[in-house]
Amino acid sequence: MRARLRRGASAGRAVLAGAGAAVILACAACATGGPSAEELAAVDYAPQAFEGFAASTPEERGLDPDAVAALYWRAGTLESIHSLTVIKDGYVVAQAYFNGTDADLSQNVQSVTKSYTGALVGIAIKEGCIAGLDEPMMTYFPELAGRVTDPRKESITIEQLLQMRAGYPWLEASAEGVELLFHGFSPSNVVDVPLARDPGTGWDYSNLSSHLLAIAVARACGSEDLLDFAQEHLFDPLATTPSEWTQDWDGYRLGYTELFVTAQEMARFGQMYLDGGRVNGEQVVPESWIEQSWTPYTEGAWYYKVGDNFDRTAYGYQWWIIDAGPHTYRLAWGHGGQQIAVLPELGLVVVVTADPLRGQLGDEPWRLEKANLNLVADFIAALPETDGSERRPRGRLAVPGCGVPTRAGVSPDAVVPIGT
Repeated sequence: MRARLRRGASAGRAVLAGAGAAVILACAACATGGPSAEELAAVDYAPQAFEGFAASTPEERGLDPDAVAALYWRAGTLESIHSLTVIKDGYVVAQAYFNGTDADLSQNVQSVTKSYTGALVGIAIKEGCIAGLDEPMMTYFPELAGRVTDPRKESITIEQLLQMRAGYPWLEASAEGVELLFHGFSPSNVVDVPLARDPGTGWDYSNLSSHLLAIAVARACGSEDLLDFAQEHLFDPLATTPSEWTQDWDGYRLGYTELFVTAQEMARFGQMYLDGGRVNGEQVVPESWIEQSWTPYTEGAWYYKVGDNFDRTAYGYQWWIIDAGPHTYRLAWGHGGQQIAVLPELGLVVVVTADPLRGQLGDEPWRLEKANLNLVADFIAALPETDGSERRPRGRLAVPGCGVPTRAGVSPDAVVPIGT
């Protein structure tokens, strides 16, 4: 029988508890200012247990409660954040909901969907319906074989789609691409979207690549609806019931966006990856797949500056690898600042949900998204270094709530046409 997390525990709303003098003094030196002692004393991030997680405190799990209080104070100042959850050593140690939301909100997590799609590819390979990473993409689109005029597409592999190194372009970089993105994909895009480069020679952020993976899994695993396969093999073990998962014009679930889940369901997904793919003793995703997904295949992938502590932006299999201070964390990242951040060396999972900003482009949406991304990156950067830290400090550490400098030649306000 397939293991499942027991349902029934409900999550309460956490509201704004205390922080230390060190954080206050450090922030006082910043041009942007920081919280007053009174403001920090009003912060309450005490969590309630929910499915899969007993409640604990930062002190009991080895986190500085002052740093956590400062994190939640800063979250309370953000305009578009919906929730912030901190999991440490398998316990929920802090949680809060903001801007009129609560634990029941199941929302579009944008490109966090890609990391779920990546997990489904790993499961499909484990189940034997996809032969392996070297399997040609065109194996799963036989009806289009006679229409492909670019022979390079015949060589695209499942692995290259996972790595975003298949040669398909960043559609958001052109007006035509944005139009296609908003119109919606279909299997025929395998043919009619031209390659930007030879497969395997470089990286381009590609929503289409992630969607083609979802179609491949649905077709390979004999499921007319990918949601059925996902529910049995991934969502049920994680006690997850998406409230919606948008379909394309041909009825295929979108592999790149518009999966609707709750923050608590996201936390269980992140914890599963932290636990090597296991849930309640069951190996849901192969442990080797977790390692492969978190291996950096492209360094410096993202196009724009996010913040001083949001560094490196390497890319694995539908996951980002981010350097923050002395730490390296793995990130499922969606437009608007949706995040599942996993820091294996500290047993830490941080989940952020925010306004998905669907269809919103330009400076203002990117400003809101960066604020949510930097909230997590700055918190992780300030955590103490451990013997297991994957990297050494590089540059100045920003204190939560403080501004960050601009790198030479790169504007922190660079416009991202549509984000992730």
